Amino acid sequence: MKIMPCPLNGPRNISEFTYGGEFKHMPDPNSCSDAEWADYVFNADNRAGVVTEWWMHNASSYWFLAERHTVTDEILRTFDPKEVFSERVEFSMPSEESAG
Repeated sequence: MKIMPCPLNGPRNISEFTYGGEFKHMPDPNSCSDAEWADYVFNADNRAGVVTEWWMHNASSYWFLAERHTVTDEILRTFDPKEVFSERVEFSMPSEESAG
């Protein structure tokens, strides 16, 4: 059985988690091009070695980051996203008038 240490809930069976993809720094949605945004949303580096990934503990819906070696599948550390983010990014929906 593989165990993942959840920063909030402690060590848990890996079956309690959902993989959320590679962590990448988000481009500014107000100034980046469509190609840059599409690259951020749809493409992954998929490299061999240590990567930072999003994971969610299903029972608590807690999202966190994990550093994992993609060749050995070893989880090196898990940590709260607050270590990376200092503020929340708000997205505004276009108004019906400006949507056409």
